[in-house]
Amino acid sequence: PVHGAGEGDSYSAAALSVVLHTRNPYVPTFRSDVRIFLVKSSTDNSKSTAWFGGGSDLTPYYLIDQDIINFHTHLQTMCNTHFPPESITDNDDNTQREQQLSYKQMKKSCDEYFYLPARSEHRGVGGIFFDDLDATENTLDFVRDVAEGWMPSWLPIVEKRGKMEYGDEERHWQCLRRGRYLEFNLLYDRGVKFGLANANPRVEGVMVSAPPQIAFDYNHVPKEGSEEERLIKILKSPIDWVK
Repeated sequence: PVHGAGEGDSYSAAALSVVLHTRNPYVPTFRSDVRIFLVKSSTDNSKSTAWFGGGSDLTPYYLIDQDIINFHTHLQTMCNTHFPPESITDNDDNTQREQQLSYKQMKKSCDEYFYLPARSEHRGVGGIFFDDLDATENTLDFVRDVAEGWMPSWLPIVEKRGKMEYGDEERHWQCLRRGRYLEFNLLYDRGVKFGLANANPRVEGVMVSAPPQIAFDYNHVPKEGSEEERLIKILKSPIDWVK
């Protein structure tokens, strides 16, 4: 059982998420969410447990390295503020648990989650992803910072790239990559599966995160040496954007 939850226990959940699909191909799609689960014991009314989940990530169509570095730097600074790397020692009984809270581990979890095995590629350039995070005052502060960091981490990119010129070719590439985004949502995303598995699913609410327009070209292969090919290479082999 997760966090000591047992058969017959009651649960409640709350979540807030944002997905921002952009018109300009040089501005990446931004996705983030925070959520909390609360379970109350069916045998002891005074016993309950709660945990958080969430994350934040980018899905670019063209790689502008400094934008991605700045985004990851924002996340790394936030994680280090709440879970300082120097607080983790080999002698700490909670070492393994604490390491799961580090930026490095949450970045790794993000890369692993947003992966399309049928394509052998990741959906985007990642960010952070966390789940089953015990609800404490510190983790509550961290989750609050994740949500409050949505705009500070993404708006600078919009302000820099939102007016860049693009043509039909760049727009079509954006729509092709949005097709991959939708593939992930429909085939692999746990939240979508959970939402659609309910007896009376809110289909519109679940599908609202889908891109407004996509494209599909059979066996599309980017031109050798192109920016499109460079993106695909990164999506197949993620890198560490910050040290």
